[in-house]
Amino acid sequence: MLRPGSSMSKAKQTKAAAPVSGGIATRVVQERMPTLEEYVKNRDWVGAISLLENEQNFNDSRAEPKLWLAYACFHNGEYKRAIQVYDQMMTKPDYNKEIHIYKACCFYALCQYEDAKRECSKGPETALSVRLQFHIAHKKNDEKNLMTYHHKIQETVHDQLCLAAIHYLRGHYEEATDAYKKLLLENREYSAINVYIALCYYKLEYFDVSIEILSSYLNQFPQSVTAINLKACNQFQLYSGKLAEEVFKPLQQQYEGINVCADNDLLKHNLVVFRGGENALKVLPPLVEIFPEAKLNLIVYYLKNEDIAEAFNLVQDLQPTNPKEYILKAVVYAMKGQSSPDQKEALKTAQQLFQLVGSSASECDTIPGRQSMASCFFILKQYEDVLVYLKSIKQFFQNDDDFNWNYGIACAGTGDYKEAEDALAQIQSEKQRSDDIYIKWMTRTYIMNGKAKEAWELYINMETSSESFQILVLIANDCYKMGHFYYAAKAFDILQRLDSDNGEHEYEDALRGSVVGVFQMVIASKETLDHLIEVMNILTNTGDNPQVEFILKIIKKWGKENNWKI
Repeated sequence: MLRPGSSMSKAKQTKAAAPVSGGIATRVVQERMPTLEEYVKNRDWVGAISLLENEQNFNDSRAEPKLWLAYACFHNGEYKRAIQVYDQMMTKPDYNKEIHIYKACCFYALCQYEDAKRECSKGPETALSVRLQFHIAHKKNDEKNLMTYHHKIQETVHDQLCLAAIHYLRGHYEEATDAYKKLLLENREYSAINVYIALCYYKLEYFDVSIEILSSYLNQFPQSVTAINLKACNQFQLYSGKLAEEVFKPLQQQYEGINVCADNDLLKHNLVVFRGGENALKVLPPLVEIFPEAKLNLIVYYLKNEDIAEAFNLVQDLQPTNPKEYILKAVVYAMKGQSSPDQKEALKTAQQLFQLVGSSASECDTIPGRQSMASCFFILKQYEDVLVYLKSIKQFFQNDDDFNWNYGIACAGTGDYKEAEDALAQIQSEKQRSDDIYIKWMTRTYIMNGKAKEAWELYINMETSSESFQILVLIANDCYKMGHFYYAAKAFDILQRLDSDNGEHEYEDALRGSVVGVFQMVIASKETLDHLIEVMNILTNTGDNPQVEFILKIIKKWGKENNWKI
């Protein structure tokens, strides 16, 4: 739908008058001025407003022209101006009390729900006021009043359209679809209901069906911004943002001289999504109170840019109404919980939200549902259960870095280091491959799979930092445990030298043990003499120590007895 009050609606009305050439007689063709009824029928609100303002009898005491002016202003998006007209009318002692309801509609359009509720209560109870109060109750999460006004909804077309809209807004898309289909069957002339049905199918993720329903409507009304926008959203879900953006081009061509997407809030919002978050911080914040999706997409933007604090601030008061919203809230809480050791409650909340989605009857056999259960068990560190769910959907994520990350760590958590290494090695993202957690797990899988040299090279390529120190400790301990004594000795040597700078000697015993381990491996023909000589030199450089001298003496004696030149 063309956003009321946009420059698109006005651009079609403002055309420059042709200049009159001087000195030559011309025949002037007097075109008939359209009537108010024609302007309204054609939804030419700018024309209707101009006509009403210029009528000679506008300043008389009759209320009807002013009502039409306010009506036209409302539909043109000039809600504040419409309110001003209604206020002028209410200065008359005998004004129509229903004007309060019309004014309340303006407040509702401005998202001023408390003002709308208060103004509506000043007027009589009519079918319009019931529908308005019904929607206000939904916006304010007022379940009591929602049920009260629900019972007052009648079987009229307008009331049933109102009820279907509430079903849609509350995420009850099947109920909304059924209601719209019934209405369309009984009122074939209301072809716009097709767009509402297509919107429901979009929400149900039947994107092909949604496009098919839209196509017949767009053949009749090719300029419908709502239908074109929905078609673009379907293209985005099925293909890509680039193809989705192409759908807007015919619309732009219809309104030459203006930027269609810049003028329409909905199109502007969706362009941010199609372009992967471009201009998100400029476009989305003002739209948070207008489109629920704007808030969700802003949260996603913050997550992608690792601004967990801002994402958490936005998601705290989010009341999820569908699985995607539950999952988004769970992801934010999970990241908040992982950001600090004192955020255990956030992790617990994330685990509960994931479990709620994954165990629900509607989601348990879907891919998002199984991902949710895997995430739930991941937080609980029950890695065998994690793998049950991840293996069931692995075929759908062969080249997905995030999936391979989680799958690899879960495999490592169960001791399946071969599978873990294969999964982690498939990750292509340089950002993920340079992450300290990735390096840690890759280091461990290399060591456990007998590739201590590759683990050591990972450490060598790191910059000196607290994270590289932790990797060094991991290499030293895991290599010692797995019998890769040469690399254990190299790691303990660096740790011992760092330790001695602080007057500590924590790693000296481990270093000596590693050298003895290399010696044992040489005896078993599983290690080279060059490596033995290298670790002997390392041990010699630790300084005078009876234990060191004893170890070196034993090794040299063995070398002499076996004709090895050490």
